Amino acid sequence: MSAIRSEGSCDPRFAAVRAVFETNFRDLREIGAAVAVYIDGHKVVDLWGGLRDRTGEKPVWAQDTLVNVYSCTKGLAALCVQQLIDRGKLDPDAPVARFWPEFERSGKGDVSLNTLLSHAAGLPAINRRLPTQAIYNQQLMASALADQAPHWIPGTAHGYHAQTFGFLLAEVVRRVAGCSIGQYLREQIAGPLGAEAYIGLPAELDARVARVTRPLGEPTPEGEVDLTAVWKREPESLSALAFNNPAPQPGAAQTREWRAAELPSSNGHASALGLARIYAAASGSAPRDRAPATELFSSAARERCASELRFGSDLVLRIRTRFGPGLMLSQSDGSGRFGPNLRSFGHPGMGGSLGFADPDAHIGFGYVMNRAGAGILIDERPRRLIEAVYSSI
Repeated sequence: MSAIRSEGSCDPRFAAVRAVFETNFRDLREIGAAVAVYIDGHKVVDLWGGLRDRTGEKPVWAQDTLVNVYSCTKGLAALCVQQLIDRGKLDPDAPVARFWPEFERSGKGDVSLNTLLSHAAGLPAINRRLPTQAIYNQQLMASALADQAPHWIPGTAHGYHAQTFGFLLAEVVRRVAGCSIGQYLREQIAGPLGAEAYIGLPAELDARVARVTRPLGEPTPEGEVDLTAVWKREPESLSALAFNNPAPQPGAAQTREWRAAELPSSNGHASALGLARIYAAASGSAPRDRAPATELFSSAARERCASELRFGSDLVLRIRTRFGPGLMLSQSDGSGRFGPNLRSFGHPGMGGSLGFADPDAHIGFGYVMNRAGAGILIDERPRRLIEAVYSSI
C-alpha cells in the first residue's frame, strides 16, 4: 500500500511519529493499524489509518477498531495478577498450591507464583494430547496442568509458556478473586481506566474487529527462529507442543466461539488506545483525559513489574528472552528492545501488536495492526514508532 494520511491527533512535538506511522504503509506493507502514546498521563499520539480487511470489504480503520492482539493478552493477564498482589490477595513468593491446592500434584508443591509468572515453572506444554476444543475449557486445561510434571526443575531454566501461561494465571485469579480473569480485567482495570481491552469479547463488538492476516511471505527476522519450520521438523519438541497442544483450528480466530472465550494467552481484543491507557497507568502516570484519574497499582507493584526474574536462552522460543513477573522486559538490542530503558515492561503479540510501559519516562504505548509479521518479539513497524517516540521527547 502507498503511504496514507493518518486520522486522529498528534502533538506537534511528535510529528516524527506520525511520519513513521504513515510511511510504514508504504515501506512495510501495512494494511490497517493504530498507535497511541501517553507521556506523564497526557495523550500525545492517537493515530489510525488504512483498511480493516485486506480485501477492502470492511470499513476503513477507526479509532475504536479492535484487533485480536494474541500474546499481548499475557501482559493484560499479568497486570491482573500484579494488582491482586498489590492488594494483598496473592503473595508472589508463596507456592502456587497455597491458592490452588491441586497444583501441588506431580512434584509442583514448591513452585512459587513468581516462578510461574516468569515462565520458569517447566509447564510450557502438556504431554498428553488434548482435543482441539479443549482450548475453550478452562476447567479441563487447569486439571491437565495440575497433573502435568514439570519439563525441567522449576526455577532452573525458562521457556515461553505459549498457551499454558493464560490458563495457569486464569486459575490463580479464579481461586483468589472468585471471578474469571476476563471479568476481573473488565471490572478492575479496563473499565475504571476507560480502556477498550477484553479477554472474552461481547458479541455486540464483533462488527468493530479487524481481520488479522497471516504473514505475507516475509522471511524470519535476523536473529530469530522460524518456529513453523521447527514444529514440522520436531513435532514432539517443547517448541511444537507449547504452541500446538491443543492444536489450533484454522480460522478459529474469526469465529464467535474464539472471541467469546477467555484465553488469557492469546485471544485478547483491544484498540491501540486501550493498550496505551492501561500501560500509561502501569507506568505510574494515569491517563489525565479521564476523570477521575485511576491508579492501577502502587509504586511497589511497578518496581515488581520492572524487576528481572529470567534472562537468557528460552527453551521454547530458542532465542534470548527477558522476563519479569509475567511481563516481558526490554532487551538492550535486537528485536527484544522496547526502547532505551531496560526497565520497560509489557508484551508483544503474534504478528506485531505491542503494549508496554516505561516507568522511568512515564510512557504508555499501544500499537495494533492487521497485517501479521513473521517475527517472534518486536516487529519492525512498532520498533520504528518507538524510536520516533523517544527521539521526540
